Amino acid sequence: MLDPSSSEEESDEVLEEERRDVLVAAGGGSPRSLPPPPRDPRGREAGAARAVSPSPSVLSEGREEQERLQREEREKRLRLQLYVFIARCIAHPFNAKQPTDMARRQQKLNKQQLQMLKERFQAFLNGETQIVADEAFCNAVRSYYEVFLKSDRVARMVHSGGCSANDFRDVFKKNIEKRVRSLPEIDGLSKETVLSSWLAKYDAIYRGEEDFCKQPNRMALSAVSELILSKEQLYEMFQQILGIKKLEHQLIYNACQLDNGDEQAAQIRRELDGRLQLAEQMARERKFPKFVTREMENMYIEELRSSVNLLMANLESLPVSKGGPEFKLQKLKRSQNSAFLDIGDENEVQLSKSDVVLSFTLEIVIMEVQGLKSVAPNRIVYCTMEVEGGEKLQTDQAEASRPQWGTQGDFTTTHPRPVVKVKLFTESTGVLALEDKELGRVVLYPTSNSPKSPDLHKMIVPKNSQDSDLKIKLAVRMDKPPHMKHCGYLYALGQKVWKRWKKRYFVLVQVSQYTFAMCSYREKKSEPQELMQLEGYTVDYTAPHTGLQGGRVFFNAVKEGDTVIFASDDEQDRILWVQAMYRATGQSYKPVPASQAQKMNPKGGNVNTDTDRGQKHGMDEFISANPCKFDHASLFRLLQRQTLDHRLNDSYSCLGWFSPGQVFVLDEYCARYGVRGCHRHLCYLNELIEHSENGSVIDPTLLHYSFAFCASHVHGNRPDGIGTVSVEEKERFEEIKDRLSSLLENQISHFRYCFPFGRPEGALKATLSLLERVLMKDIATPIPAEEVKKVVRKCLEKAALINYTRLTEYAKIEETMNQATPARKLEEVLHLAELCIEVLQQNEEHHSEAFAWWPELLAEHAEKFLSLYSVDMDSALEAQLQDSWDSFPLFQLLNNALRNDTFLCNGKFHKHLQEIFVPMVIRYIDLMESSIAQSIHRGLEQESWQPVNNGSATSEDLFWKLDALQMFVFDLHWPEPEFAHHLEQRLKLMATDMIEACVKRTRIAFELKLQKTNKSTDLRIPSSLCTMFNVLVDAKKQTAKLCILDGGQEFASQWQQYHSKIDDLIEETVKEIISLLVSKVVSVLEGVLSKLSRYDEGTFFSSLVSFTVKAAAKYVDVPKPGMDLADTYIMFVRQNQDILREKVNEEMYIEKLFDQWYSSSMKVICMWLADRLDLQLHIYQLKTLIKIVKKTYRDFRLQGVLEGTLNSKTYDTVHSRLTVEEATVSVTDAGGLQGITMKDSDEEEG
Repeated sequence: MLDPSSSEEESDEVLEEERRDVLVAAGGGSPRSLPPPPRDPRGREAGAARAVSPSPSVLSEGREEQERLQREEREKRLRLQLYVFIARCIAHPFNAKQPTDMARRQQKLNKQQLQMLKERFQAFLNGETQIVADEAFCNAVRSYYEVFLKSDRVARMVHSGGCSANDFRDVFKKNIEKRVRSLPEIDGLSKETVLSSWLAKYDAIYRGEEDFCKQPNRMALSAVSELILSKEQLYEMFQQILGIKKLEHQLIYNACQLDNGDEQAAQIRRELDGRLQLAEQMARERKFPKFVTREMENMYIEELRSSVNLLMANLESLPVSKGGPEFKLQKLKRSQNSAFLDIGDENEVQLSKSDVVLSFTLEIVIMEVQGLKSVAPNRIVYCTMEVEGGEKLQTDQAEASRPQWGTQGDFTTTHPRPVVKVKLFTESTGVLALEDKELGRVVLYPTSNSPKSPDLHKMIVPKNSQDSDLKIKLAVRMDKPPHMKHCGYLYALGQKVWKRWKKRYFVLVQVSQYTFAMCSYREKKSEPQELMQLEGYTVDYTAPHTGLQGGRVFFNAVKEGDTVIFASDDEQDRILWVQAMYRATGQSYKPVPASQAQKMNPKGGNVNTDTDRGQKHGMDEFISANPCKFDHASLFRLLQRQTLDHRLNDSYSCLGWFSPGQVFVLDEYCARYGVRGCHRHLCYLNELIEHSENGSVIDPTLLHYSFAFCASHVHGNRPDGIGTVSVEEKERFEEIKDRLSSLLENQISHFRYCFPFGRPEGALKATLSLLERVLMKDIATPIPAEEVKKVVRKCLEKAALINYTRLTEYAKIEETMNQATPARKLEEVLHLAELCIEVLQQNEEHHSEAFAWWPELLAEHAEKFLSLYSVDMDSALEAQLQDSWDSFPLFQLLNNALRNDTFLCNGKFHKHLQEIFVPMVIRYIDLMESSIAQSIHRGLEQESWQPVNNGSATSEDLFWKLDALQMFVFDLHWPEPEFAHHLEQRLKLMATDMIEACVKRTRIAFELKLQKTNKSTDLRIPSSLCTMFNVLVDAKKQTAKLCILDGGQEFASQWQQYHSKIDDLIEETVKEIISLLVSKVVSVLEGVLSKLSRYDEGTFFSSLVSFTVKAAAKYVDVPKPGMDLADTYIMFVRQNQDILREKVNEEMYIEKLFDQWYSSSMKVICMWLADRLDLQLHIYQLKTLIKIVKKTYRDFRLQGVLEGTLNSKTYDTVHSRLTVEEATVSVTDAGGLQGITMKDSDEEEG
């Protein structure tokens, strides 16, 4: 187990310290506080004014505290000002949108969740859960728990916020995919099904017993940050980012009128006009930033103008009626936006009256009629309604006694001053009446400012009508189109339009974002009678004009060569008109009515409006500040830094990527306030590098994107259309490039700890790709592959030292190697080897894909890593005792890991390992050969030949030792082919020699033992002889395994010839002992036949026996010779056959033995009969031979001797002779044979 978890008591400080050790880079991070302002001398004076002079330390502490408070106050004010700008960006965006194609970020895991996860998996492994799983799944979970979950590298990654639940699941999925692929196929169960089942069980373990039904109803802001946010959510997010209180936000919101789109659009127009004026001032005064070349100064002014023109075009392209009815006004086209640069009559686009045609919707609701007396109660009445010039609608019918309807009629008109007519009718009862009778009518002139509530209107009735007090209750609601910004009655007098002072109905119309018109309308007219385009005018309050009759309060609109005077009867109406026209003109000067100016207190406070509330709370300074006078590059640096800090601390594993809402606000800010793209990305790179140096996990793809943008800009490729490059940008880029290069090299050197288990996925590969980009001299010239390779090689050399140092620190190898015993040293080195192999396997599994461009570099890294290990290994091996073989498991462990690796097999370390162990292997084999030879000699001298398994104790020990020695050498899997073949050949030769010696000694022992046995029918073959026979049989079998060499063509014939010798020796030895054994048992038969020879005709013994029997028969009943001899021999044969059959292991050799035994027995009988061809057999001889021959034939046939052998010529000769003898005896002495005959009979006794 490579990475066990640190103890549960390990503090966050330790993790943080380790993380900083891993990720510290050459360059330091920039300070994260605002730069201190110039020192205020008042603080010094205040200190000096004290009556008692304090000590220097007290003075210093007081001064530091005062400076801290001042610094915090400055930062607070700066954040408030920044929030005002951001709030305006959120309130009225016109450049950016929230991106919808960004990758969705996963929820990050924290330390507590990791600990809980460990406990859940430990509970599963302890069997404390209800999840049913097989052994294979439990093993997979155990490996995952031990190697991954308990790894301190994973704990560090979780602590840095770069790990999500998805990462944990992906690691488990990759692990089980490897395991499942190695499992055998199971019919009816696909491996995909197994994978799905295992993942489902993993999810069940991961979730534990969480109750998902108890989730809070309202998600926290950080939990929805990955979604598209509303304006309210964006306000809330940046309040948190900048530390703005809710009250401060509300004051700013109301004072800036963030909910008023017209005010925000006017603010944007004022800002853009200010930026244009600033550019013109810069061009006049020739005060430029320092650029790489002087030619860029004029280009810079053009870029400023173009950027403002682009923003104006973006603003112009916004639909005026956004969120309202369909906008039917014509949008103006401008060529290169020249009107924005030089405001003059010749460049203005003149509006026609048709450009400002409006569309209104009227709702007329007729409620009831009152005072109807001229009509009978049961008569039917109804009303009609129409907008003059349009269609006519009718209400439902009602009785005159209850004339109530509640009917609504909807109309559409293009008249700002429409005429509405409502008439009351009753049905005519006359036969000749063509039309219904009109009872009354009312004519209304509504406007958008008219009251919307129902009201009673007196109706005009026909002459002589009784309904003199006839009234109708109705409501007329006329909407205000979104592009109609204000309307009402004003007096006006101008030089070019409205040349006569009179009261007119005016409408302020927004044609596009940059085009407004003041239009006067008559009744029932769609097009204005006169209009004035407001572009270039400045509106302000004025004093009353005494010479003009009509109007109480005055204001005017002034432009070069033209002045228009307006007057209203109401002060509040004048204020509303001035505010609306102020927004429309885009002027920088904000009009203030004289009445308010007089009421202003010394502090500028006014408690009547939201703006004045802002002034009261100190917000007026921030709200009224001119954005063009601020250094937005510095403000954006602060904004981006605070936003990134907030993002890295939210609940998502963002890896440095902003959320869609944050990207939207930052994009809008940069576009609106002219933050250069290169500056933005340089600041972003600086912050990302600093966070990465401090241990946060940052996506290298993000670094790559920003670096590529900056590199492209600095080298003049205009990624955002900006061709000017400042000296500051170039210098900062070079500084960032150096820091980034150091960071990347450091991360590659710590790749196991910066990208543990290949997480984040693809990050190491992206880091290498970014390193290649950073090493490029310019944007167009690719760096030679060898240079990149050289840098990566250097990093991997450092990585080898870092990895091995960390590994030895974990294993505490230094302490052990200095004080431990040789056995302890070897044990520690063996454990260290296991850890090293696991490190290399993890590198191959998780990081090899990233180094796929240079696989040989990863191999060099492994060689360097192993070379460091070889120092400790050599030290431990040198400390071992001579002829100590405990170190062979170390070789097997390392060799098995290295021999299957394409790059490491027979590499530098592998060859060094072989050089160390070659003498040890040779020495071991030499000693084993000597030991085995001595054991054969001593064992066979003292051998009792008791059966042990397949042979004797000595043979079993011999064959086991030979097999164990060969298996040991085979398990070494020696990687060098020539030496491996040499070892195999030597062991085979040694086995051949040892088996040959064993066979020869067994042959001698067999012969000596056989000579000691007797030759009578009492002979029973000893078990020791069977054991010796079995030793030879086992030697034959072991030869096939221990002495056959799998070699090449060049020595196959030579080895085959040598191997055939031992086979021939064993075969010859087996034949010899079979012959010896057959000779022994045949000698017993010869003894039986020699006893029968005493009954030969003509011999002294035969005559004596016949005379004695005949003489005695006269006096007593003398018994005749029995069959004891034949029975004894037959018993001898059968019992020895059973002994051989039971105790000899090889069937083939038993059959050969029985064949020879039978053939030899028949041959001996045949020869014995042949010697007596001229003699007639004695009756006793005949009876004995017949029984012996017949029983021998039958017994050997039962033992499996073949018919060809049984019915040989020898047997036929014997059978014929005995048959003739039997016939002769039957003629002379019919009762002498006592039923014994050569004829086959199944009724014979056994």
